[in-house]
Amino acid sequence: MVDRSRVEIFTDGACKGNPGIGGWGALLRYDGYEKEIYGGEIFTTNNRMELLAAVRALETLKRSCRINLHTDSQYLKKGISEWIGDWKIRNWQTSAKKPVKNDDLWKMLDRLVQLHEIEWYWVRGHDGHEGNERADRLANLGVAMILDQENNLDNEA
Repeated sequence: MVDRSRVEIFTDGACKGNPGIGGWGALLRYDGYEKEIYGGEIFTTNNRMELLAAVRALETLKRSCRINLHTDSQYLKKGISEWIGDWKIRNWQTSAKKPVKNDDLWKMLDRLVQLHEIEWYWVRGHDGHEGNERADRLANLGVAMILDQENNLDNEA
């Protein structure tokens, strides 16, 4: 049974080359309504796109919500639920005293999660999970959008 009082969010990131052209996508569901969002970047990593998908999805919400957020990224799931507390204590450094990668996005995500009640779920990617498959398609639309922009620039030059 679907909990209609919760926003269901499915996020994914994609990257053609790592680093390379990347895309992020998110599917948001609430009370029978759906919203799809996606975007991309020219030179990025898969982990950045996974994080950005969650950030952009949470930025879409207009008020504090109860959320089930589904991701196929262990990096995102473990980062937000296990590692981030220690990173903040160590002033955004790892246990090896190196700067946390993608700290700009982790800080954005940390601010956004404070506004909501979020349960984080990991799902196996490319395993037929309907919400994850849709988020994956959206992330790949983000990649395609960037590739189209690049091709248009090449044609204008």
